[in-house]
Amino acid sequence: MSEQANNPLHGKTLAFILEFLVEKYGWEELGERIPVNCFRYDPSIKSCLTFFRKTPWARKKVEDLYLDSIE
Repeated sequence: MSEQANNPLHGKTLAFILEFLVEKYGWEELGERIPVNCFRYDPSIKSCLTFFRKTPWARKKVEDLYLDSIE
């Protein structure tokens, strides 16, 4: 069996993950949980996608929050 089959992030796009988190927590709480400007100041999915695609440490925090949220 493939390792990807057991990976809960497999097949999930960054956009999907962000939309899920925004729906679950809202922008304000996301900004408190992960203190980055794209969540705190004039937030949008587009600005967050740009930031997280260029910033691996921040993307890891978003992915970790998503994994904690689905458990």
